[in-house]
Amino acid sequence: MPPTHPVRVPLVTRPMGLLGSLRTARENVLAIIPDLATRQPMVSGRTGKRWHMVMDPGAIRRILLENLDNYPKSIVTKNLLKPAIGDSLFIAEGAHWRWQRRAAAPAFSHRNVMNLAPVMTAAAGRSADRIAAAGPRAVDVAEDMVRTTFDVISEVTFSGGDGFDPDSVHRAIDHYISAAGKISLFDILGFPDWVPRPARISSGAQLREMKRVADAAVEDRRARGHDGVPDLLDLLLSGEDPETKRQMNTAELRDNLLTFIVAGHETTALTLAWSLYLCAFDQDVQDRARAEACSVLDGPATGEDVARLPFIRQIADEALRLYPPAGMISRTALARDTLCGREVRAGDTVIIPIYALHRNHLLWDEPDAFRPERFEDRKAIDRYAYLPFGDGPRICIGASFALQEAVIILATLLARFRFTPVRGRDPRPVMILTLRPEGGVWLTADELD
Repeated sequence: MPPTHPVRVPLVTRPMGLLGSLRTARENVLAIIPDLATRQPMVSGRTGKRWHMVMDPGAIRRILLENLDNYPKSIVTKNLLKPAIGDSLFIAEGAHWRWQRRAAAPAFSHRNVMNLAPVMTAAAGRSADRIAAAGPRAVDVAEDMVRTTFDVISEVTFSGGDGFDPDSVHRAIDHYISAAGKISLFDILGFPDWVPRPARISSGAQLREMKRVADAAVEDRRARGHDGVPDLLDLLLSGEDPETKRQMNTAELRDNLLTFIVAGHETTALTLAWSLYLCAFDQDVQDRARAEACSVLDGPATGEDVARLPFIRQIADEALRLYPPAGMISRTALARDTLCGREVRAGDTVIIPIYALHRNHLLWDEPDAFRPERFEDRKAIDRYAYLPFGDGPRICIGASFALQEAVIILATLLARFRFTPVRGRDPRPVMILTLRPEGGVWLTADELD
């Protein structure tokens, strides 16, 4: 009998203790979430340090908007990522974050994102051609989506080459995440950043070389300029904080570009891989999406087509609900506060387990079911119950870019192929830094006439 719900992470039903939590977190950080978090507004405990998991939309609004400065990114998050991406937008706090955000925001305006849509359309067409060339055999669409979205981010970040090899950048950061991105016992115990983490030290030389090459590429573009449609590097080079007129220096440009290259392509690739898995899981949804795509498209989807593909956008939205790429975000309270009537002390870890928030029975009807139509009326969904891109001032700067890319690629593929699951090859949702389908997403792709 086929399963009634798509794959999910088994959540904790009994206390695990410090060492058990560490072992589990290193394998799949989402597996430390108590199942109770899908049925309660807030869950608290102690694992080395006091922690609180918050699923109440009002309390989340306080964390991400109303009392934002009291909840900076956690020390664990900074320890994991700072060696790779420095004080970029993803990590920076306070005034240093604010001026970078103001300087970078114009690069992601609707006009600039639309100007980059032809790159997405071309990459979608190449992906469809690769899948067709593979014939009727099973294809790991997760792997192809990584390649497709990396093609996009490479072209829109460092178009024209400029002596920069984006593939080497991706390999270096991926190596760092694989070797050093898992939570250390030192992190859980709250040891300061200056206490060495051996795995991160071993990745240092490769990261330094990557940054040296990236710096040279930024300086070369600054000196020589670039013809054609402005890419992200052009837009960031010309960007400035409208309040202070400050512009990013080479190191700041490099760190933000590396953030966009890695985060910008992997999160969209994951959205697409999970969306295709879900469409294969539910053939009726796939048929409806294909009918919509075929009624609109004449070849690969374009930026102008996106507004006419609402159901395909709903599929991407539902995939982001069920499998949010950032399945958990963590903050450290700076001062005493109250959330859901409960005391939060300075130094406590405050976690928004987005995976559990998106499956909370108090907020969603049949939360484990795949139902894209729940996004037909977005106003009916509390904005702090659905956080695939975060919210508040720190909402993901590239959200519109990612959604446009996802709809273009998904519509292009669904119009050309019927995807069916491979028996016994269901993906396993595993989160280290992002929620990946372990083992890939293996689907049979039958090309349509």
